[in-house]
Amino acid sequence: MTATPTFADLGPSVVLDAVESLGFVCDGRLLQLNSFENRVYQVGLEDDTPVIAKFYRHGRWSDEQIAEEHAFAGECADHDLPVIAPLARDGVTLHRHAGFRFTLFPRYGGHAPPLDDPAAHRVIGRLLGRLHNVSATGRFFERPRIDVEHFGRRPSRAVLDGDLLPAFLQDAYGTLVDDLLARIETTLEQIPFTPLRLHGDFHPGNVIWRDDAAAIVDLDDARMGPAVQDLWMFLPGEREEREAALGALLSGYTSFRDFDPMELSLIEPLRTLRLIHYAGWIATRANEPAFRQAFPWLLQPRWWEDHVLTLREQLGALDEPPIAWQP
Repeated sequence: MTATPTFADLGPSVVLDAVESLGFVCDGRLLQLNSFENRVYQVGLEDDTPVIAKFYRHGRWSDEQIAEEHAFAGECADHDLPVIAPLARDGVTLHRHAGFRFTLFPRYGGHAPPLDDPAAHRVIGRLLGRLHNVSATGRFFERPRIDVEHFGRRPSRAVLDGDLLPAFLQDAYGTLVDDLLARIETTLEQIPFTPLRLHGDFHPGNVIWRDDAAAIVDLDDARMGPAVQDLWMFLPGEREEREAALGALLSGYTSFRDFDPMELSLIEPLRTLRLIHYAGWIATRANEPAFRQAFPWLLQPRWWEDHVLTLREQLGALDEPPIAWQP
């Protein structure tokens, strides 16, 4: 039986050969881009614009789940949304080479959005409202929902079963997470919402700004959930700043789609789930050399003490009234 290759086996020659297996001619230029979950490269082509090659992590998504991501991106592009969708070769977007699954994307240049400008928030809100209009016309069948099980219980078990959380924090962390997840589960049951196909990881790093317009990249975390999940990561700073940013975002969003203000009560529960999920993600990847190199503080008790403190603060945040929005 042939062993499944790891990212350590994904050398430059494998990347270039994979791209050329689709009929492209590479010119040898190769730039690795920032990505820990997958591996992403800008690949130079002879007499053509470079392409972006994304190699998927084994075991993270099934072929069917990746197909749903690609179909959703293509559906958005078909509706003239600036979503960077995969390139198709003979109608196929997911390819295989040397035991790896990979996809090619067009290169799209730009920079981070100017989030100190309310006009940028309105532009992003309009784009998101249009995207959710497309989202609402279908659903994911293979991809999971944002829920307590996937974003809370499983990641926290990974932390408790791993070797990163210091022993003196085990009981405090376990009890605190149990309390938080019980509260969050109750809130999710009490606040009605219609699940949508979401970007799922919609933060400023996944928006490319060019010529006063926004484009969306990286639907790798697309899944079902409440609309507000694609909004709250653009709300920075203190409460007053968050409310101002929310007003600008929803000013743009509601010009294309209605928004239920009841969902604002889900922001702190969703933020808490993301914090728990992030720590669990680190715990499951901690033995990979790239992670140890990029996150040397993982082995330091101080980070985990701060993490537990942050979760305690979230316990208080769950009791606070939701941020205000005046339509």
